[in-house]
Amino acid sequence: MNTHAILSQAVALHQSGRFVEAEKLYGQVLAAQPGNFQALYLHGLLLHQQKRQPEALAAIDAALQLNPNAPEALGLHGLLLRAAGQLDRALMSASKLTALAPTDADAWHSRGMILADMRRFDEALASYDKVLALKPAHTDALYRRGTALLELGRHQQAVAVFDDVLAREPNAFNVWINRGLALHEMGHFADSLASYERALKLRPDHAPAWTNHGKALNNLQRFDEALASYDRALAIDPRNLSAWQARATTLRTAYRFDEAIACVDTALAIYPGLASLLFLRGWLLCEQDRISDGLAVIRDAAVRDITTRAPEAAPAHKQRHDLEQRDYLAGRGVSLRDGELYFAGGERLSGPVINPANAETAAAQWKAARPQIAVIDAFLTPEALESLRRFCWGSTFWRKPYPNGYLGAMPEEQAFAAPLLAQIAEGLRDTFPGIIGDHRLRMLWGFKYDSALRGIEIHADQAAVNVNFWITPDEANANPASGGMVIWDVAAPQDWDARIYNGDDAAAREFLDRSGAKPRIVPYRANRAVIFDSDLFHKTDEIDFKDGYLNRRINLTLLYGRRTYYGR
Repeated sequence: MNTHAILSQAVALHQSGRFVEAEKLYGQVLAAQPGNFQALYLHGLLLHQQKRQPEALAAIDAALQLNPNAPEALGLHGLLLRAAGQLDRALMSASKLTALAPTDADAWHSRGMILADMRRFDEALASYDKVLALKPAHTDALYRRGTALLELGRHQQAVAVFDDVLAREPNAFNVWINRGLALHEMGHFADSLASYERALKLRPDHAPAWTNHGKALNNLQRFDEALASYDRALAIDPRNLSAWQARATTLRTAYRFDEAIACVDTALAIYPGLASLLFLRGWLLCEQDRISDGLAVIRDAAVRDITTRAPEAAPAHKQRHDLEQRDYLAGRGVSLRDGELYFAGGERLSGPVINPANAETAAAQWKAARPQIAVIDAFLTPEALESLRRFCWGSTFWRKPYPNGYLGAMPEEQAFAAPLLAQIAEGLRDTFPGIIGDHRLRMLWGFKYDSALRGIEIHADQAAVNVNFWITPDEANANPASGGMVIWDVAAPQDWDARIYNGDDAAAREFLDRSGAKPRIVPYRANRAVIFDSDLFHKTDEIDFKDGYLNRRINLTLLYGRRTYYGR
């Protein structure tokens, strides 16, 4: 058999698109010469072109066994592995190829895309920069550079890159969309809207673009137009979850709670039991002042969601906490499996939970103070304080680690939404009507701290009224002059969004210095509440608590109302 002649014939058939005939001839060559690299590689390429990816990958694996440094096989290998989701192996092949062929722009481009899939965006940027140094006209690499910058939160740079791409390809739909996303993240909602409108002129049948269009309108408080955009998206794709959620959120923002709940219920008929929709429904009920019903919905959905999640690697400070809690529970006869969700009480109490004796003095403090801050001791009734301590000490919802050393418990993520918490939220509204007013519950959480590490940095919260209180016994605090909270007398600028006032400590410090803001230190006391305007910058004071599980500092926070209080 003249395998060389058969292989040449197979190549000719392959190049002319006669794949079935070419494959037969490749098979004949490989039957006679299983170690023929060229036949293996070309057969793998043909299989890839026929979208028979598993077979193609097996063929290219075999080819690389024969010639590990073949550039053409390495390139296809990376492509096939990326499509198969085997990103670590794909990166190895792509990196090997760029080492062998450092001036191959397409090899660097492939490596950048794999790194982006791995969410290693800084490294992806470096690969795209290599592409553009070798081939400045490589528009796709430029576009992907912009998407990497977008993912890294470098929004202004991303917009500049997208503008460069659009100067070359003004009708690039995806570029207009991502440009809109970057502008939206910067808070430039009108410019974002204009980008989405350019995209929709190119593809008026694109449901996600209509959803983004509606979100921009929502942030411009053009609620009816936003709803019309979501309706356009849903007419195109009735299963567009993002559009359903955005529609309900806009109705919520516009205080149209009954319509928002109806919207969520329609979406739940399409996606039964979906946790994100149930969480939204729960918070809508809270904003209707049906706090017990709302937190019950959130808790039930969170419990189901938690049981389906794979365990995550825990930092050292969480592992230390979990061992201490396990010993605490074992001493009370409770033995749990690793990762098991357990609630130690948390039921409603028969009597009041907020101490009614504080009602008048707290209201007077709030009315007189500028800025508005009220400090209330003996905040909870004794029965409520003890019940809440048992609940927070014994329950295993402390699952969200933060770098500074504290652990968080949130309603949606950790099922921190017990009936007792609903009773506290309702009691606050009923006991302090002059403070809470007609603001509705927007969020609550708990934090538990490591005595050796820091607390929360400077931030403001996305609400109107912040209620923060502490429950760890006073004897745990080694320094009674500290351990509480620092509150500045200056509010976050109204044109700052949450990413700045609740996520950029350096920007907050610079603003406070420039404003001549004065801090007020509220020392730690067990069962002390600090109620204040959520716009005020604040942070955890220095923590010096004793070692030991029951000495861990615990605070709870409830947020009421909205930072921008639309006409209410």
